Amino acid sequence: MQQDSRKKDFIWNMLGSLIYALSSMVMAFFSARMLGPEEGGIFGFGFSTFGQQMFIISYFGLRPFHITDVRREFRFGDYRMLRRLTSSAAAVFSLVYLSLFFALREYSLYKAVCIFLLVAYKIMDGAGDLYESECQRDGKLYVGGQALFFRTLLSMTVFMLAAALTGSLLMAAASGVAAQLLGYIIFDIRGSVRHIRLSGRELEWNVSGLWKLYHSGLPLFFSAFLDFYVFSSAKYAIDWFLGDSQSGVFNILFMPTNFIYLVANFIIKPFMTELAEDLESGDRDAFSGTVRRLLLFILGLSLLCLLGTLLLGKPVLHVLELILGEGYEGLLTGSFFTFFLIICGGAIYALNNLVYYILIILRRQRTVFFIYLFGALLAFFISRYMVGAYGMEGGAVSYVILMLVMLAAFTASAFRALGGAFERKDGTKG
Repeated sequence: MQQDSRKKDFIWNMLGSLIYALSSMVMAFFSARMLGPEEGGIFGFGFSTFGQQMFIISYFGLRPFHITDVRREFRFGDYRMLRRLTSSAAAVFSLVYLSLFFALREYSLYKAVCIFLLVAYKIMDGAGDLYESECQRDGKLYVGGQALFFRTLLSMTVFMLAAALTGSLLMAAASGVAAQLLGYIIFDIRGSVRHIRLSGRELEWNVSGLWKLYHSGLPLFFSAFLDFYVFSSAKYAIDWFLGDSQSGVFNILFMPTNFIYLVANFIIKPFMTELAEDLESGDRDAFSGTVRRLLLFILGLSLLCLLGTLLLGKPVLHVLELILGEGYEGLLTGSFFTFFLIICGGAIYALNNLVYYILIILRRQRTVFFIYLFGALLAFFISRYMVGAYGMEGGAVSYVILMLVMLAAFTASAFRALGGAFERKDGTKG
């Protein structure tokens, strides 16, 4: 029975994560093809850059904490209320940001409204993640995987149909948000409640529990927010210095990076609760063995992606140019070195994610926060300088440098924290 459950967990988590990983790539590519370089650039920035940053406010960095809360220190009601507050904060922040840029005439009204709708789409992803996290904590990861799969499939399909029929990013984004809301209600709320323990006291919340959860999650939120800024600092700099069209091209080149990270993540996520239980029981061998297997998988995936890029990168980019059509001739193939650097950075980022999760299991939120704070400060200066001086290629170089610096800091901190954690467990056993 447990073997069947693990098999379902793996299959549905893989399917959900895979379609989620592909959705941003497919939608970005479809937008560029059907709506043109300008609106494709607006989509890329609004969905994959600024929208993802607002998703992180809604998400609050809580999933790693939530799924490893095996002692049920907090109720589902506490997590739900905090997610409602953070989602509202993301909507308000984006309104203020976009209103300011509209008032300064940096954005047209059309661009500002399109970006806000794309932000709303991403906020719904953050809301859905609440139920998907609870499914995993309750030992039914497959239920969350099903919800993610069907919600993403529905919203992606509706977005692309609307884009094809209307030729308008505004109408496509509005339709996508409506589909996201419908999918959230049907697949996340109604679908999850049938399978997991969400009754009685679990649905309750109180101010003291909410406040404690907020303080536990706050370093994770700042870390996730800063992490994405570090990850996307080159995109922000390109949008600022080079405009919508170049931003759209860079986002297309960047798409495989998101895919590498998300594919690595769907392998990592199912093991997080298990790793937390191994740490709780003091089983050093089981913990280390699982980490080694995950590390080997990510290294293998990364090497495969790098080899594939060297062998097939240029032909694939040329095919994409032909499909995208007029206005893209030579833009992608002429940026092959930039593309290869971005893939290198994405491979390092996937490794970063594994070590990040280990530090969260060890409850080293503050350590993670300070690493990201340093990384964000470095990213602000290095990405702006490199993009301003060397364009897209400079942005790719800054991305690789930042990922290497973060990996070194995370790895050093994880080794130090792991030694202390198991020494304490051994001492407790003794």
